[in-house]
Amino acid sequence: MSSLGTSKGILEIAKFGVYVTVPIVLMYSFANNTNNLQKFMGNRSYIVFPSNTVRPPSPEEMRERARALGRGKDIKDGGMHGTSPL
Repeated sequence: MSSLGTSKGILEIAKFGVYVTVPIVLMYSFANNTNNLQKFMGNRSYIVFPSNTVRPPSPEEMRERARALGRGKDIKDGGMHGTSPL
């Protein structure tokens, strides 16, 4: 590293000071005033859950469907294999 008197040494000291003080200041501002954190986090919707969704079938229903498919009957389309809706 160059000596402290040069501009490169002063730049390195300034960068180190910024790298150290920015996280400390942010932590202090969010830790002492929780409203800041709530404002910051409240502006962003990280997880949006849909209100009504189709529930996946239960394990018993899946077993019943598997047995029906194994017997050659399809529950969903009424046993019509190989037919296209088009």
